[in-house]
Amino acid sequence: MGVHVLVPLIFSFSLLLQRGLCEGVTKKQELALLPPRGWNSYDSFDWVINEADFLQNAEIVSKSLLSHGYEYVVVDYLWYRRRVKNAGPDSEGLDVIDEWGRLIPDPQRWHSSRGGKGFKEVAKKVHDLGLKFGIHVMRGISVQAYNANTPILDPIKGGAFEKSGRIWRARDIGMTDRRCKWMQHGFMSINTDSAAGRAFLRSLYQQYAEWGVDFVKNDCVFGDDLDIKEIRTVSEVLKELDRPIVYSLSPGTIVTPDMAKQVHALVNMYRITGDDWDKWEDVRYHFNIARDVAAANLIGAEGLNGKSWPDMDMLPLGWLTDPGMSRGPHRKCNLNPAEKRTQITLWSMAKSPLMYGGDLRKIDEATLKLITNPTILEIDHFSQNNTEISDIISRKDIGSSNHVSSHSRSLKDENSPGKHVLTLTSCMDHEAKGWVIGTNDKELGQICWKNGLESEDQSPFCLDKREPLLTSHEESIQYQGKFHLLGMNTMELCLETSTNRKLTSSDLEISSLVPCKKNTNQIWELNHNGTLVNSYSGLCAKKERQKAIVNDAEARAWIAIGRKGKIYVALFNLCTEEAMIYAKIKDLADALGLGFSSCVGTEIWSGQDIKPTEQLLSVAVGRHDCALLVLTCN
Repeated sequence: MGVHVLVPLIFSFSLLLQRGLCEGVTKKQELALLPPRGWNSYDSFDWVINEADFLQNAEIVSKSLLSHGYEYVVVDYLWYRRRVKNAGPDSEGLDVIDEWGRLIPDPQRWHSSRGGKGFKEVAKKVHDLGLKFGIHVMRGISVQAYNANTPILDPIKGGAFEKSGRIWRARDIGMTDRRCKWMQHGFMSINTDSAAGRAFLRSLYQQYAEWGVDFVKNDCVFGDDLDIKEIRTVSEVLKELDRPIVYSLSPGTIVTPDMAKQVHALVNMYRITGDDWDKWEDVRYHFNIARDVAAANLIGAEGLNGKSWPDMDMLPLGWLTDPGMSRGPHRKCNLNPAEKRTQITLWSMAKSPLMYGGDLRKIDEATLKLITNPTILEIDHFSQNNTEISDIISRKDIGSSNHVSSHSRSLKDENSPGKHVLTLTSCMDHEAKGWVIGTNDKELGQICWKNGLESEDQSPFCLDKREPLLTSHEESIQYQGKFHLLGMNTMELCLETSTNRKLTSSDLEISSLVPCKKNTNQIWELNHNGTLVNSYSGLCAKKERQKAIVNDAEARAWIAIGRKGKIYVALFNLCTEEAMIYAKIKDLADALGLGFSSCVGTEIWSGQDIKPTEQLLSVAVGRHDCALLVLTCN
């Protein structure tokens, strides 16, 4: 090689080193620098996906979607469960586990896993297609491994984990009082304060890396099943592995920006909603929480070895199944074309990961064009300053001047009494430090919110204390000083933190009073600093006034800045009638902190030109539909 060739090559390599772009040379590969995209098996196969069906979908991703940034193919839950009579999501004793209590693929559905290969061959085939391979896993340890009391593998030394002169087993680390709420017979938390518990998690994720896994979706550790210790431990393990693995959390019912702030630096994706299905109510539900995480500057925040992204769940489009079904896809998506446009437009404006959920073997042309729309994909990956704006006006009856309503999230007078609710928050939130010991005729007394005591014309808010319902001496020691909380003048109704309802941060509340039972989500402890902490979630309760929104917010608007100075504006009509939606150019400029005063552009779904008059954008938007504007502003 001549010197005139060698010198430029040396210079180029040196430049790469300076910029840190050589993988494995200066630093680990950075993860999720853009919202991940791919395909997930859940919406189309529930838990019954097999190897052939999975690889056929992977081939279509490689052929038709990889060039559009869709690179992950993910096997969703229960790939380890035997598909036999009466098997279902909460079956017990039907999983395939190894001698160390670790889950391995069901060999009847995943033929290449036989002989201890796990997902190695499937992952290799996925990688050969130019894609990345992902799996869904559950919290902690399986009930089956706990019942079998399998030994714990020492992933560093090999063999059984030994400490203090004995071999540690599943029953030494499993926490039976912290079972997954929606899979009580399936999984429980482990004690990550013990070396054996941490060793078990390390053995799991080391095995996933050996299989060739690139993406892990960790379920039942976030939202109302929050287990921050396990999330932190897994994050630390992933940092130490040689293989880069994207870390995703699911599900996300009862998620608040405060919860997201606790986990975002530990992960790369985290679900902020419950399961999203092809119902308009599910699509509409996402608007509030998407608004709230954007306002908290959580979009593209620091993440595990890279960035993190609030995840609004898979796109349930195309050919689907139903939740809980023990057969594969069998029906079309129930959303109409307008509702599909609204969903993917909101997902892109909020920069959510885009994970397609339908069976790609039967994808229709319209759906394929929707999920590969270049403007949608450009916004999802490369737009900035994405936020909901409030200063818009809608008129439902386009032919009339009536029915005009502002949707600026106006609230009732903050000084009005309003309705007070208990909400969950981080125990570091100073507003949670409001609880004191009260007194009553009962033996254990009361717990009262001190701010209520400060008002002479308002009775204090108090809850009666009682001993928790425990069944063993060990539990009595473990929960010493903790208690149940009963509503005043109730006999056997206790305060519980969990609910199956879909809630966002704007309407989150503790799920009131339910029959008392032995359950850690009903056990509380009063700290010296005045916080009231829940034993299950580790979150604290506070009392606040429920803010009542004056209107139903039937018109919504998002705005963002594009790479080449373009301004993206999405106008959403959530009501059941066609509406004219208005926005002032000045309000758009103010939302972005820019000084433009005029805009022109195009609405991408209709192709119509947009020429504002008198500094006012006005667009007619159909029921449940949206308009997506690409503007040039000066």
